[in-house]
Amino acid sequence: MPKATRILVVDDEDNVRHSISTLLKLKGFEVQEASDGKQALEVFRREQIDMVICDVRMPGMDGMTFLEQVTGPAVGPAAVIIMSAYGDIEMAREAVRLGAADYVSKPFKNEDLLLRIFIVGERLRLARENIRLRREMHLEGSFENIIGQADVMRSLFRTVSKVAEFKSTVLIMGESGTGKELIARAIHVRSPRVDKPFVAVNCGAIPENLLESELFGYIRGAFTDAVRNKQGLFEEADGGTLFLDEIGELPLGLQVKLLRVLQEDEIRRVGENKPRKVDVRILAATIRDLAAEVKIGGFREDLYYRLNVLSLKIPPLRDRAEDIPLLVAHFLGRCNVKLGTAVRGVDAAAMKMLVDYAWPGNVRELQNIMERAVILADGDLIVPELLTDKVAQAKPAPGARIPSGQLSIKKTVRTIEEDLIRRALAQTQGNRTRASRLLEISHRTLLYKLKDYKIDADVFSGR
Repeated sequence: MPKATRILVVDDEDNVRHSISTLLKLKGFEVQEASDGKQALEVFRREQIDMVICDVRMPGMDGMTFLEQVTGPAVGPAAVIIMSAYGDIEMAREAVRLGAADYVSKPFKNEDLLLRIFIVGERLRLARENIRLRREMHLEGSFENIIGQADVMRSLFRTVSKVAEFKSTVLIMGESGTGKELIARAIHVRSPRVDKPFVAVNCGAIPENLLESELFGYIRGAFTDAVRNKQGLFEEADGGTLFLDEIGELPLGLQVKLLRVLQEDEIRRVGENKPRKVDVRILAATIRDLAAEVKIGGFREDLYYRLNVLSLKIPPLRDRAEDIPLLVAHFLGRCNVKLGTAVRGVDAAAMKMLVDYAWPGNVRELQNIMERAVILADGDLIVPELLTDKVAQAKPAPGARIPSGQLSIKKTVRTIEEDLIRRALAQTQGNRTRASRLLEISHRTLLYKLKDYKIDADVFSGR
């Protein structure tokens, strides 16, 4: 709980009120005082108050009346802790039912009051964090900090929301740079484990002889340098989520031990005989074809099936070119904040190059190229000369892909039509009039089709 928390202490007894205020100030809290409910209400409406500690019985406006004025849900704009004498316990419990966050009985020990303040403050923090996360989640074109409006991404987001609720293991597949760790974090944030740790480890980045002790920990004397007991990543993630990136790089010997963890929910530290129970959800990611690795003996078949309970495939950027203008605008904004620049957009020619490029490095490559272009820019627009030769000289990426089993002319025409509209908007930097001319349709027809295909032309402006 942050020490900048502002607490209002309400009690008609001066000595009680001052005693509590002094205690809280010594602990670093900002404190306001009021001698009755009416005065407290005035302070509450005038000041930004995070928490109220209020006596239940006071002359004039008592604690119950004050409570009705300032709370709705149990943890509202401010959390209220009711103080009551021994004979008022039932009234205090009624206050909790009416919206108070907690109650404490007089006389109380300082440690008891501070503990209740901490518990209520933590609940208040989590409630506000959840509100913030929901707001971010509903930002147009974003999902837990992942940018994407293409149908394939919307479908992926829906699947993430579903699988997040359960403890089942998830295998996340995708090319390098597609955002596998972002998807893993989104699963964790959407899960009941959000308040517990999210621990990520790249299985290919740690030497094989150190990987076991990193994952499972070790006890003192297990090997030459083991001078103390050490927790492994599984224990660090207890109650939360462990993300095993590049799981295909895990040595066969450790694959056996990982399988045992998945089956038994327990680990053994290196050098220890006694197993330790852990409650960890495993999310794994790979750029490899693990099914093919199983066939050649590079990956255990039993572990593959345990990991692949639920699988998610992240599409490469070339398969969702309509998201490129949205990502460009996102990275421009981030670069301006990070670098202190004021680049406002990308000109039409440069945007067309970005949309046409195949992006073998996916979103990570786009992010790096945008940062480079912003650093090199002399004006407030990204122009073709600022893009790398690789982007500038690349042939356009393939157009709309028609599934091999798609024989419907009607559906095929819609796919091609939508792709052409997006290309025209990218080329004209979102100018609907010019795009309609390129497409050789009326402006009114284009507006109708934009609505039909749910395309936001402003996204292509780069601003």
